[in-house]
Amino acid sequence: MILAQLKEYLDANGVKYMLITHSRAYTAQEIADTAHIPGREVAKTVMVVIDGVMTMIVIPGCDMVDFRLLKRALSCGEARLATEEEFARLFPGCETGAMPPFGNLYNLPVIASERLAQDEYIAFNAGTHRDLVRMAYADFERLVAPRVVDISVPRRSHADSTGKYEPTE
Repeated sequence: MILAQLKEYLDANGVKYMLITHSRAYTAQEIADTAHIPGREVAKTVMVVIDGVMTMIVIPGCDMVDFRLLKRALSCGEARLATEEEFARLFPGCETGAMPPFGNLYNLPVIASERLAQDEYIAFNAGTHRDLVRMAYADFERLVAPRVVDISVPRRSHADSTGKYEPTE
């Protein structure tokens, strides 16, 4: 079932989309597997606090946020993952962690990875861990108007400047 607020917004803006219902899945890779779509098309919503402001980050499901890239792109001081306790109440009607990447519906800034725009379509949680919306990336960008920057890397550890490997998320 699609979140009513999201459905109304998409319909009011004439967006063509597909609703995909799948077995309960929590990670982007599980969602891609159960919905039979490429993992790079699954848009993962990551909540972060940037200089004290709750912000929605949207990246390909097979990526992770690179906080060094994020800080550099935004010229900010603090950037950290938000806790579930910090963001859960901001998304009434959504299962925790299944919020759609439409921060504009919740008065939240949205930052999207440049890598997300490389595919024609994106798919994202529709408010539950069982429902997915698939639509054109161009429509997402038109409706959400995210700030698009280089903020994500393929999911894996990578070497920092000292040569040590450390996770970026």
